[in-house]
Amino acid sequence: MPALVQSIKRLAFKVIANTAIAVYSRFPIFGDLRAAVAVLRHNGLILVIDRNDGRGLSFPGGLTHPGESAERSMRRELREETGLEAEQARLLFEYRSTSDVPCVVTVFEVTANGTLTGSWEGTPRWLSVSEVKSKILSSQAEIVRRISV
Repeated sequence: MPALVQSIKRLAFKVIANTAIAVYSRFPIFGDLRAAVAVLRHNGLILVIDRNDGRGLSFPGGLTHPGESAERSMRRELREETGLEAEQARLLFEYRSTSDVPCVVTVFEVTANGTLTGSWEGTPRWLSVSEVKSKILSSQAEIVRRISV
């Protein structure tokens, strides 16, 4: 039964995520959304989420709630998507993307602790930058480009 529940959750995430992106990319009624993501490194690898919506890889993170700071959003999303708690966070940069939906993305370099676990959104994986480059969401390719130099 738990495998069935997990399959249903993954399917629900796929439907919800793809529908939301399709609608908002055509009708961005609230303007630019705000998102915050975490860059975690370990032994030459970076932590990414192998997304259950079939869109590829992304950095742990997500949309910022109204009134929520970028750092608080990143910490919340990191915990939800990976089970990890951010210990230290350092602002790296911010950029604007329109490749999925109009969005301003705030990027943090993070150290974290805890036990790595997945969520309905996907499975966390430690990969090299070269493995990530061709599979990262187009809206996050800028992050890979900037952290690779």
